[in-house]
This record gives sequence, structure tokens and C-alpha cells, in this order.
Amino acid sequence: MSFDPVSGVAEALRREQLIPDVLPESFVPSMLFSVVYPGSEEVMLGNELLVSDTEEEPQISFAPMSMPAEQADSDGDEVAYTLAMFDPDVPTRADPQFKTFRHWVITGLKSPAATTSITTASTAALKTQPAITPYRPPGPRPASGVHRYTFLLFQEPLSKPLSIPEDAPEHHSDTLESRRHWDALAFGEKYGLKLVGANFMLIAASAATID
Repeated sequence: MSFDPVSGVAEALRREQLIPDVLPESFVPSMLFSVVYPGSEEVMLGNELLVSDTEEEPQISFAPMSMPAEQADSDGDEVAYTLAMFDPDVPTRADPQFKTFRHWVITGLKSPAATTSITTASTAALKTQPAITPYRPPGPRPASGVHRYTFLLFQEPLSKPLSIPEDAPEHHSDTLESRRHWDALAFGEKYGLKLVGANFMLIAASAATID
């Protein structure tokens, strides 16, 4: 029996209870994507990384399982994507008082120029816009357990370019408080984004220090 990548994503999300903690039971991905940090550490549906692995902004690569219907009917217009990274386990998974903490939001991600080469089925996305929420690396407080750092990929509407107003919360990220209590699904719904993919990594907090 062949492996179904869609089922694999959903199974991983259920295994760590991101379905239903973050995503609804009805979620079915239509895009696979990878998140790769500069040191070549890759986010792979729940693998464990270290805080030191994730200090710099990663690259995103797309692996579409099928061309979006909107792109097929778009007279050549290219589909763009928004990526959101957040931590739903703040300060801890057992007591997520500040759920969720927004780590990164970037719009305007696009696939590189189309190619017929089978060796480039998954290639680094082009970052055509600056991040609206600059990347903040994971930094779980000591003794807060394992955190499920989640990446959601949204397809942007083709009808008009996505524009996030300057007074939107996503543009205000100077303090920890300004990044807390963020709802990625509500953000997507507000701006007409279609959720098409999900990925996540696990990072364990350091042990508490003893004075």
C-alpha cells in the first residue's frame, strides 16, 4: 500500500494533538512544505530540534501535491502564500495562558520559476515581501516542557494583492505582550486566506536553574 502524504500530515498533527488544539478535525492539507534552517536542520512533522538550531530565519520550500485550482484558472497569475509560525504552548502546554505566541508572519511567498526538471519538485520559495511580523526564534522559558512550534501555510487570494494594514496587530511585535494571544486561523479568515498546509517541530525547554 502506497504512503499517502496527506494522511501522514494529519496523523502527525493528531499524534501531538495539534488537531484539535490548534486546527479543526476537518483540516485536510493540499500542500506539503518544508522549513529548513541555515544549518540544514529541517522541520519534519514533529521532529525534535534545539533552540540553537533555530536562531536564524529559515527558508521555506513548497512541494505541491496538485496545482491550486485558482492558479489553473488564473490566466498565468502566480499564487502567493502566507506563512505563520507560532507557539500554542505558552507558557506551557498544560497551562497555555498566552496561547498563541506569534513568532513569524511573512506574506508574498512564491514558487521559483516553473521548471520541467523532476529533480526540483521542492524548491526554496521566493520571499517577495518583508515579514509583517519579523522572525523571533524559539525561546521557551526554563522548565516549561516541550513546545510544539507550528507553521501554517495559507494560500493568498488571486482577486487582489494581499495587504495587511499598518495598524494590524501583526505589524506590532516589539514586545512579548504584543505577540501573545494571537489566533492564526482568525487572521487567515479575516484576510481571505485559505489554509493549505501545516508543519511543526518540537523543542524542549532547558531545565530550571538551581540557585
